[in-house]
Amino acid sequence: MSSQGAFRKPWAAHLAWYVRGYTPQEAEAIWDWVVKEFLSNHWRMDARRLLDDHRTGGDPVMLVSAGPQPLLERIAREVGASHVVATEFELREGRYTGHSLEPVCIDENKAALAKAYLDRREIEVDFLASYAYADAISDLHLLDMVGNPVAVYPDEELGRVAKERGWKVFPADS
Repeated sequence: MSSQGAFRKPWAAHLAWYVRGYTPQEAEAIWDWVVKEFLSNHWRMDARRLLDDHRTGGDPVMLVSAGPQPLLERIAREVGASHVVATEFELREGRYTGHSLEPVCIDENKAALAKAYLDRREIEVDFLASYAYADAISDLHLLDMVGNPVAVYPDEELGRVAKERGWKVFPADS
């Protein structure tokens, strides 16, 4: 696990606390607020165009994130992604317990969970022809699994690795 992952894994796992006691239906208002009120002011439109180009080209688009599964499903509806792999929250008697299910979707788990998702649905993927976009060194395993890795507004460590490996960096001046 990267040093970033050592920080981000507990952070992602503890996000479940924010919806403790809520039903999934009650929590929808939170996910809607995050997407409509918060993220709507923070989208990187140039990066969204990359996703849109794949989607309109007929490519299936999968979001893979350490964030909460229901939030990523809401984001997927907003951006037109067809698949989501993220950190799942525990439910008991129809309510969130405040705990995340293991494994948290970060570091090497991102690639493993994405592959497991595809296997469960019997979705065949040509990984050598596939693209992955990521911004953090904790996404390295996910980028390593495809033939076309792209570091998007990368953190310093991922930017260095991308340049060493000859990967595309977006935007070019990042």
